[in-house]
Amino acid sequence: MKNNLLLPITFLVLNILLAIIFITTLPAYFNEKIFISKNPAIKEALFYEKKDHGVKCNLCPRNCFLPEGFRGKCRVRINTGGKLYTMVYGRAEAVHVDPVEKKPVYHLKPGTEAFSIATKGCNLRCNFCQNWQLSQSNPENKNTVFLSPKEIIQLVKQTGSESIAYTYSEPIVFYEYVYETAKLAKESGIYNILVSAGYINEKPLEKILPYLDVIKIDLKGFNKEFYKKFVGCELEDILKTLKILKKHDKLTEIVNLIIPGLNDDMEEIKQMCKWIYENLGPDTPLFFSRFFPNYLLTNLPATDFETLKRAYDIARKQGLDYVYIGNVPGTQYEHTYCPKCGKLLVERYGYTVLQNNIVNGNCKFCGNKIPGIW
Repeated sequence: MKNNLLLPITFLVLNILLAIIFITTLPAYFNEKIFISKNPAIKEALFYEKKDHGVKCNLCPRNCFLPEGFRGKCRVRINTGGKLYTMVYGRAEAVHVDPVEKKPVYHLKPGTEAFSIATKGCNLRCNFCQNWQLSQSNPENKNTVFLSPKEIIQLVKQTGSESIAYTYSEPIVFYEYVYETAKLAKESGIYNILVSAGYINEKPLEKILPYLDVIKIDLKGFNKEFYKKFVGCELEDILKTLKILKKHDKLTEIVNLIIPGLNDDMEEIKQMCKWIYENLGPDTPLFFSRFFPNYLLTNLPATDFETLKRAYDIARKQGLDYVYIGNVPGTQYEHTYCPKCGKLLVERYGYTVLQNNIVNGNCKFCGNKIPGIW
């Protein structure tokens, strides 16, 4: 009886051992040379370290530890052969020429066009993401145009765009692509716009800042629990990024998407505006944007205009000079006014600029300096 049991047990143990050997040696079939040669979008990542039996990504505050063959939370960074690789270098999933106002960015060259690019992937999990098809997808899902940084610069010049916007998904996760492209753009006199949620560690942020002209940060709320539950990160990490941008005197514009019932508490909005005033300054442009049902929050209504108007009034009372209402074209709240004389400076209708009364960076009427790149 014992001999009858011994054989299947031995067979089972051998199979388990073979499975373990196969799993642990599988990366050898997916070795570094094959991995790179098969896919031009594969490039060794910046900001990681070898740790224990894997690597630790140091790009964002998640600091993902990745054993062999594993990917980060962003889906696009992978440990292969004991090295961390980005899987989306040059892998442009979205390429458009947009009005710069669509980003939205209002204080850089109004009325000009921004050559806009994105890859797949994101290090956040926003339930209300408006570009979830890009941000929450793996790079293997093909809809790709491979564009090198040099090719992007050529296209920017051909289209007559004055800036490049790294946008739509989260440009932090395609950091290496942004970094190399932004360097070339700076050499060519092209402006760089980073449209981000700001979830990045200090060292990588400071490395890329010299090449960025405008950073547009989505400050998604001012409630720690909201950030944890609906965004998937810590609010404090985003505030830290904003403080770093201020320390380096970078032109920063902030967007707050107001979602009914989730982040529309007016006391929280007041505290957010107060924080911006005290930590970033009164000349920080702030947008309150209208939410439309999307992704995992299709059960919620669109933001009503009165809510946006109340937020606008709070921001102005807290001393912020440049406050806008977004996603509601045709109102006075999308214009730029001089905080000194009150005159209309930049008149907009949606993404169209109707007039611009800023001359050499100053108000045409009273000479007051207006922050931005004009």
